[in-house]
Amino acid sequence: MRFFTRYKFVILLFLLIPIAALAHGISEEDKLRMLSGGYLQYIGLGATHMLTGYDHLLFLFGVVFFLTSFKDIAKFVTAFTVGHCITLIFATFYQITWNYFLIDAIIALSVIYKGFDNNGGLQKYLNMKSPNLLGAVFLFGLLHGFGLSTLLQQLPLGDDSTNIILRILSFNLGVEIGQIVALVVMVALLSLWRHKPSFQRFSFASNQSLIYAGVLLLLMQLHGYQHDSDPDSFRFPSQEHKHAHEDLEVEQSIDTGRESL
Repeated sequence: MRFFTRYKFVILLFLLIPIAALAHGISEEDKLRMLSGGYLQYIGLGATHMLTGYDHLLFLFGVVFFLTSFKDIAKFVTAFTVGHCITLIFATFYQITWNYFLIDAIIALSVIYKGFDNNGGLQKYLNMKSPNLLGAVFLFGLLHGFGLSTLLQQLPLGDDSTNIILRILSFNLGVEIGQIVALVVMVALLSLWRHKPSFQRFSFASNQSLIYAGVLLLLMQLHGYQHDSDPDSFRFPSQEHKHAHEDLEVEQSIDTGRESL
């Protein structure tokens, strides 16, 4: 019990990570629903994706972890928001895309970087100053927006330019609503925790857990990419058995055909 109390943040974080894999794409049910869906459904989908997009939330958690004033929080969150709005809107409208597993793998690297930087890793291990944080958050926002765009491009957005833009903006609005809800919870909890002695004791462990979470997300996305690019290399024994029988049946039918000739 004492172990859980001391490391409850780390434990809960790792319990949540496997869910992140489920929040990657859009289900066929959602795709069919969006065929006849209105703009409100796109807003709802955007909000839901942000609230279940643990890679985005982990990065934001790292950004606001040591921020104490509303002005600073607003400044950095605005930089992140402007960045992801730019790539979300323009990459989706102009259909600029890439393999979403690889994009999410790079987003996982942004989580690793934020935890590493929060713990002074750049100074301790690389003997260098942290880059301009506001600029870094903006650049990572561009990256996160590209990840959101690849998800949105899985949806049937239609052929009419006006409808496409309105659907993109609706999804983007939903993302911002979800982000605000998540940030309110994060900032409130951090504000309460920051006044307790345990904050100083476990701030390093909390950011270290961001690094571990980012590594785990990175490995999961690279594994997903391997599945996506070479699915036949991941056959289970039962599938191999089935394929062996299918190959044998094909060979027997070919032999039978030769004999009849």
